[in-house]
Formats: sequence, structure tokens, C-alpha cells
Amino acid sequence: MAKKEYTSKDIFVLEGLDPVRKRPGMYIGSTGTEGLHHLIWECTDNSLDEAIGGYAKNIEITLLPDNIVSVADDGRGIPIDTHAQTKKSALETVMTTLHAGGKFGGDAYQVSGGLHGVGISVVCALSMWMRADVYRDGYKYYQEYSQGKVKTKLIKDGKTNKRGTVITFQPDPTIFKEISFNSKKILSHLRQQSYLTKSIAVSFFDFRDPKDKKGYFFYFEGGLLSYIKHLTRGVTKRHPNVFYCFGVKDEIVVEASFVYTEEYEPYEESFANNIITKEGGSHLTGFRSVLTRTLNDYAKKNGILKNTDDNLGGEDVREGLTAVVSVKIREPQFEGQTKAKLGNPEVRPAVEAVVAEQLTDFLERNPQDAKIIIEKCLLSSKARKAAKAARETVLRKGVLEGLSLPGKLADCSSRKPEESELYIVEGESAGGSCKGARDRRFQAILPLRGKILNVERARLDKILASKEIKALIIALGTAIAEDFNIEKLRYHRIIIMADADSDGNHIKTLILTLFYRYFKALIEAGYVYVAQPPLYKIQAGKRVEYAYLEDEKQEIVDSMSKEKVNISIQRYKGLGEMNPEQLWETTMNPENRVLLQVKIEDAQEADKVFDVLMGDDVLSRKKFIQSRAKSARNLDI
Repeated sequence: MAKKEYTSKDIFVLEGLDPVRKRPGMYIGSTGTEGLHHLIWECTDNSLDEAIGGYAKNIEITLLPDNIVSVADDGRGIPIDTHAQTKKSALETVMTTLHAGGKFGGDAYQVSGGLHGVGISVVCALSMWMRADVYRDGYKYYQEYSQGKVKTKLIKDGKTNKRGTVITFQPDPTIFKEISFNSKKILSHLRQQSYLTKSIAVSFFDFRDPKDKKGYFFYFEGGLLSYIKHLTRGVTKRHPNVFYCFGVKDEIVVEASFVYTEEYEPYEESFANNIITKEGGSHLTGFRSVLTRTLNDYAKKNGILKNTDDNLGGEDVREGLTAVVSVKIREPQFEGQTKAKLGNPEVRPAVEAVVAEQLTDFLERNPQDAKIIIEKCLLSSKARKAAKAARETVLRKGVLEGLSLPGKLADCSSRKPEESELYIVEGESAGGSCKGARDRRFQAILPLRGKILNVERARLDKILASKEIKALIIALGTAIAEDFNIEKLRYHRIIIMADADSDGNHIKTLILTLFYRYFKALIEAGYVYVAQPPLYKIQAGKRVEYAYLEDEKQEIVDSMSKEKVNISIQRYKGLGEMNPEQLWETTMNPENRVLLQVKIEDAQEADKVFDVLMGDDVLSRKKFIQSRAKSARNLDI
């Protein structure tokens, strides 16, 4: 792409700025943690746009004390000449006017993630203080702002050989009730962006604690090929060569890479102009379509598939797939300001054309990889058909026998999901105590026998053969896999309750793995919880208290020591050790209980943790446990 001049003529103004402070959620998604970090993403997007265009080579992000953030690049620098329409400097126009930027027309940016042009002005509007330093044309310029308003005039501050832009801002505490930047979250985002913009140096520094200064540096020449290797670290790959393609079709830049692993679940990421599209879109649809079609064509051409009835389906070719597809397009059509889905219809055929040509070539040049991939997909196809039959059996059983629910389920009388709870309890003894302790009106009890199947190591047909899992699916009412329907969920609080020991923790992990892999929508909706039974009953005379943590136990003991009576401490090893009254009082009474809501803050990291903890790679699991052993608060050995 030819490089173009970048002047005030490239800045197009659409409307004013005030709506941002009135409804910040419309522009950054929320005023919580995600929205707070979105301010950094908006600034880095602008720097990355310069890098994608070939104007910048270095980007530096720094966290400073007092919640101050600095984002710097060595690009062209925001124009500072007077804008013909606003009669203000182009810099002031970009910073203080909504929908003003170099991405609405002209030739300043041929590819840009910040389509809406609200990015930097939104950051300005939602910052208590902000400063822009611009290095261009041999001079340094700067201007300061507060809550979207200009605080100083544009100041020319001497000569310099540098070029680029530095944006420094401090989020407004009247907008963000909690201002706490997560360095791990920022690092993950920057690493991802570095993979997507190969040969760009990205630095991150955390200087919030003067005694604990940290610096990180990312630079990847392999692009998506390097990213795929990062995503599959510690996971066994099915075939030795990772597929990678790059091409341009109808002025749309297409880049894609994938590899098959021993996992059962697919993992896919898609990007448009370096913006992650969590809900996919035309680029991901095109990739999935061409992958299925090309593998079928290869299998037929080489006599592996004999007739169309044996054709591989989309699910068959996606099992165990780790893939990333990225496109760069002149005018992306995102759905909403948070850019969750790409809508451009012309992207799909472009992706299909580029991937089809290069994947066909890859399969021809790597027959061993092709053989492994096709055999893996055929195995997936057979398992899918077996799972479908098993799934239909489960659903049919759920309908024919019951309206009849599993015999072991002690259901609640309420039929309103919003007020109903399902306790998933391990063991008949604990189940009996819970049944005696519960409020029958809204609390249901489903006892499970022993440790359920580890679904991380099993296909759906084997999972559905498990009586315990089958009972849980019928009790939930949602069905599973293709037939899953969250609208049919019978309980809006699903509470996992197990003993407070190592076996109990293992059981909780197995159940959480099942929910993460097959009922993730329930976690995302906030319906899944983990009960917190007490570890200790502490009694001094007639005074009885319960401790849920080791530290809490000591505080209670210290408090009771002042009473000059004997103190008895009972360590609960299992739920069955508590009588129904104690269980109700400590663990099931909504007035007193402690529940931990299960959340997925970082799906990619969560996916990796489940792979490590529940997968077949013993060495990775051992390293994971050893590296975190010092962080463990309570160990039962």
C-alpha cells in the first residue's frame, strides 16, 4: 500500500462530544473493568494503525502512579495545522470532537481499527486529565485537556528530531468508580496485538510501584504463525507442520493459520484490522466454510471419501482445531462500537479464495500432514454420529420418563427458574444432610456418586454414557451440545457443593470442567456458583462460631481467648459431618451463606488452565502446580 501524506485535510468532523460523559457505556461498553481498559485499547489502536500503515516501528505503554497511563509511538504524529472546518488545530479537533479523525475519508489511513473515530476523543472525555505530545516537522507540540475540555492552548515546545505521538491520561473517578489497571490483562492484549502486527516492537512498563518496576518487550516476525505456536504451547499437536497463509484479494489482506491438537474442543480467534471480533463475522464464516470444503475435496480426490453421504461436516473439521484468521480492510463494518462482529459481506469470498488456494497447496506438499488431518476429521465424524444417537437417547429419556426427572433428584416445589436453586452434591451421605437442611420451596438437591467423568479427556458419546452426567443434564433441562437451550434452564442458581478437602476440590474441578466445556453459557449468564462450607466449628461455652478460612479461625480463637473458658475446635472434613441444622445455618441459608460466583474473565487463559489441569500432559500439570504451590492457602495432604 502506497504511503500518503497526513494533514488537517484528512480530519473529518461529524458531531460534538458531550454525549460521551452522559452515556459512557455506549462508547466503551461499560464503566467497569472492561471499559476502563478499553481506554488503553483506544490509544494503542491509533498507534497500531500507524504501524499497520508502515509509519511506526515502536509502541510503548507505561503505567504510572496515580492511575496515569502513557501510550507512545514513533509514527507521523497527529497533525497540528489549523483545520479548515473547526478553525482549531487538527490536534484539538481530534481530541475534543466526537467522530473526528483521519479514518472517515481521504487517504491518511487505508486500513484502520478505529473505524468510528471516537477513540481518542472518548478517552479525552472520560479522563480527569489528559495531555497530547506531538513530535513532527522538527518540533515538539503539546496540549492539555480535562473531561473533554481544552485546558491549555497548543504550545510549540522547541525543536526535536523525534517524531510520533504520546498520549498521557488519568481516568476520571467520577466516571469509573474503581480505577485499577490489571497489568496481566494489558500484557495479554499487547502480546496478541504484537502477533497480529509482525515486526513491530511493543514495550510495556509498570511503574506504579517505585520498588517493583517491571518491563516487557514483544516483537514477533512470524505473525499468526508465531501466535498459533503460542496458543498451543504445552498441547500435543496432531501434525508437525502448522498451516499459514497470507494473501490479498480485492484489496482485502487475509492472513490465517491453524493446527490440529489432541484436544476435543476447537479454539478460534478472528480479527479485523487488529480488532478482536469475539462474535466472529464474515471472515470467520468464510474460513470455516473453505476449511470444510477444501478438506472434503482433498479427501474425495485421494479416494478417502467415496460418496457425498460420507462428507465431513463443519463440526468434524473443527474438533481439536486451533485457528486464527485476520483480515485488514479499508472500510470495516463492525456491529456496535465494541466491534464484536464483522459484517462486510465481501470479506467472506476474499478469505475463501486466499485460504482455498494456499490450503490446497499445503495439503499437496505435506501429504503426511494431510493424511493425519483427514483421519482425525473422519474419527470426529464417527464420534459425532455416535454422540448424536446418545444425545437423542438422553433427550428422549428426559421427555418420556418425565416429565419425570432423575429419581435421585430432590426437586423444589417452585417452578420459577429465577427463584430456584440446584445444589450439586457429591455423595449419598452429604446428599442426605442437604436434603434435610434445605428449604424445599426453592432448593433442589442432586447427589452425584463419586467423581464424575473427566470430560476434558472424552468425546460427547462417552460423556453421555455417564449416568451421573446424564442425570445432571436432565435435571438442568437445557439439553446439551447442538440441542442446548438456555431458555429451558430450570434453575438460575446452580451451586456446586463438595467437601472442603483435596477430594472435594478435585470433584469441584471436574464439575467446573463439564460446565466450562459444555454449559459455558450458564457461567457467562452468572448462574453457576461454588458453595463455601465452613472449615471449622469453634465453641467457647455457649458461643459458637464458624470459620471459612484459616486466618478467620485464628481471629475467632483470639477473640474467644478473652472469655476465659475452654475453646473446642472441630475441623469439618466432610459435609456429612454437619447435621442439617448446622448445614442450613452455615452453607445453605441465603441470609448467612457464602457463595462464590464462577466467572470467565479471560476465556483464553481459562481454556489453557483447564487443558493443563485436566488434560493428558502430566509434565505441564506438574509445572503448573509447582509454580503456584506457594500461593496455596489451604492444603489437605
